[in-house]
Amino acid sequence: MATGNLRRRLHHADVDGRKNEHVDITDVDSLDEPLLGRSSYDNRGSEVYNPRRQDLWDDDDDDDRKKELLHWSFLFSNLIAQWAQWLANIIASSGSMFGRLFPFTSDNENGNPVYLTPLQEERLDNLRRRLQISFDGSRIEHQDALRQLWKLAYPSREIPPLKSELWKEMGWQGTDPSTDFRGGGYISLENLIFFARNYPGSFQMLLNKVQGQRSDWEYPFAVAGINISFMLIQMLDLQSTVPSSKPGIRFVALLEQDENAFDHLYCVAFRMLDAQWLVKRASYMEFNEVMKSTKTQLERELVLEDVLAVKDLPSYTMLDK
Repeated sequence: MATGNLRRRLHHADVDGRKNEHVDITDVDSLDEPLLGRSSYDNRGSEVYNPRRQDLWDDDDDDDRKKELLHWSFLFSNLIAQWAQWLANIIASSGSMFGRLFPFTSDNENGNPVYLTPLQEERLDNLRRRLQISFDGSRIEHQDALRQLWKLAYPSREIPPLKSELWKEMGWQGTDPSTDFRGGGYISLENLIFFARNYPGSFQMLLNKVQGQRSDWEYPFAVAGINISFMLIQMLDLQSTVPSSKPGIRFVALLEQDENAFDHLYCVAFRMLDAQWLVKRASYMEFNEVMKSTKTQLERELVLEDVLAVKDLPSYTMLDK
């Protein structure tokens, strides 16, 4: 199916994707078994006819030849099986990049192999290193990042002290933004900065809540951004050795095309959350419900066959630069 056709059917108002979504995802954590070639059994359970094997037994007079062939075939099969098991044990126990490139690591649901190219592994490792950095309000570079975020959000306003009532205007819960991280990842602040730099139109629209009919009790912008970062980390299974969820596996494929795929996906998720918020006419107490709905919709779009990059996601068209 062409991406254009898909996008025409998945309108912005239909953010749940329930009316027109053609993909039936009842369990996004499961994988369909790949087509590995023709089975040795047909769909009735009977053995498929093999002409070469049949011809072998046409000569009823050559019993010795049959026995000899059976004997050598048995030995050869055992040898191959033992060699394969020996190689698998060595690769599985080594934990090397060589082991990652062979299909001995599988997903938890169906045992389907997960392959990582060297480029995918490098970019996935870089992303994981970012995830390991906790926000530390005492570090100068983290303080500078907060100031940078303010400057991007309010270019014409003076940057306030790191503890100020003004930070609440951006959607932090208190006067000190560092308390909202609660030992969480610095990557969530990086995501907000990336959003402001690369999609300033959508960033300003969500920050200032300029679109749609809003509730009196709105979601806090900055804190919502932190929650989106953590939601994506869990959804994409980024803390596992190799992602095993279907969205996680598809995301690793996106890393092949774009090393900033996580940051771009974050921007899509934030825009999608705001669209869900408006459609559901939600208020602050319904934030968790809207977040779950956003996660479900994002999972649906990630597993579409023609999504080869974040920009192929139907909801990407909602972003405004």
